[in-house]
Amino acid sequence: MKKLALLSLLLVSQFASAGLFSKNPAKSAEEAAAAAMPAVTIFVDASWGFRKQGAANSLSEAHGAFYARGYHVVSVQPYVENSDLIGFFVTYERNR
Repeated sequence: MKKLALLSLLLVSQFASAGLFSKNPAKSAEEAAAAAMPAVTIFVDASWGFRKQGAANSLSEAHGAFYARGYHVVSVQPYVENSDLIGFFVTYERNR
């Protein structure tokens, strides 16, 4: 019974985290603008594809999406785990 409960918890948490981290930066920018958020922080994943060019392309896409909706970059913080680049936490602020 405990194994079944643990398995259920693992499956639910896997799908919940998949939904959290699969959000497109353009969709995040659209939601932030619609809610008139003064600032927003997103996670840009760098663990898929080519780490060097893929990460740069992902950041450029996110920056473009937020810039088009009236935001500018405040901070880009890399997230490294076990010496591997996983992604970036990027904070945007609404232009005044």
